[in-house]
Amino acid sequence: MYEKYLIVASKKDRAGINITTQLSQFRANPLFSSMKNAPSFDFYLVEDEIIQTRSLDLTRINEYDFILFASKHASEKGEKALTVHAPGNFRDARLGGEAGKICKTSAMFQKQIFEKMFKNAEKYHLRDYKISMEATHHGPLIDKPCLFVEIGSTENEWRDSKAGFIIAKAISETIEEFKEMIILEITEIMKDGKKALKLNNNFQEMDKSALLNLLSVLNKVERFVFDAIGY
Repeated sequence: MYEKYLIVASKKDRAGINITTQLSQFRANPLFSSMKNAPSFDFYLVEDEIIQTRSLDLTRINEYDFILFASKHASEKGEKALTVHAPGNFRDARLGGEAGKICKTSAMFQKQIFEKMFKNAEKYHLRDYKISMEATHHGPLIDKPCLFVEIGSTENEWRDSKAGFIIAKAISETIEEFKEMIILEITEIMKDGKKALKLNNNFQEMDKSALLNLLSVLNKVERFVFDAIGY
């Protein structure tokens, strides 16, 4: 069970500062949290880009159970977006990390924060933003389970306080309500996924929520599942 979370952002990143600023209103007194034996989170603001492992104090990071990187998202299309994904590189390391290496993550945490982002965006009328899970595609490389949560894709969105609030609230709620489940190892999950594929020829007949549990770090698998279920 994760108890100590660290929220990491770069001082150079408008979106990261937006998210952490909004998140500060949800931070409980650490002493109170420890007395209740409740999960808690701290902030870690770094000077340089958080996709570069060399920018991070790994000793500090290793003191925590789960790491959340708050960051900007950029795209050629310039779409308004809230995204979540695990860091790492299956091939080249063009944007931090190491080639052929991926970080540990939690498919369940990713699923739950994605659902919270979607729910809060509707509740608070965040319009025109696409909410999505991205494929794994950049650094850093650390030894703790982690995720990126991002606002995209231009300066206007990075500074959007409502977008920052939506992600901050999703982070806070997921940390507070996160429920672990007994999940098969990734090799077993993929084995079951292939079996389901043979039976159904696609994933249309399977429960969408259950399918999201299969998503974690595999680029091609993520893309296939999203296409199949229409997300």
